[in-house]
Amino acid sequence: MTKFLVLYRAPMSAMEQMSGATPEQAQAGMDAWMAWAGKAGDAIVDLGAPLAPAGHIGAAQAEEAAQVTGFSVLQAESADAVTAVLDGHPHLQMPGAAIEIQEFLAIPGM
Repeated sequence: MTKFLVLYRAPMSAMEQMSGATPEQAQAGMDAWMAWAGKAGDAIVDLGAPLAPAGHIGAAQAEEAAQVTGFSVLQAESADAVTAVLDGHPHLQMPGAAIEIQEFLAIPGM
């Protein structure tokens, strides 16, 4: 199985999303995520967490139209298979949201 880093991107930060939600909206969001997680099953290596920017090291960072707001680590036989697992993901219900998929590659010489 190949592992994939799944980055959840949205025009609004995770902190803004969470602070602007009513308790009922927050519960409905978690219910949708748990329903998706149940469907994804063993493909989930790490369900992940919401993220907030905490710093930057190195060359100047380009402005992102849609910032990374969370992540998951999934496993599947191929990128097409992990894309199928993400079909109907609740993150995509948010206007302007996207999901980026990055394949873990073997470290040369390891």
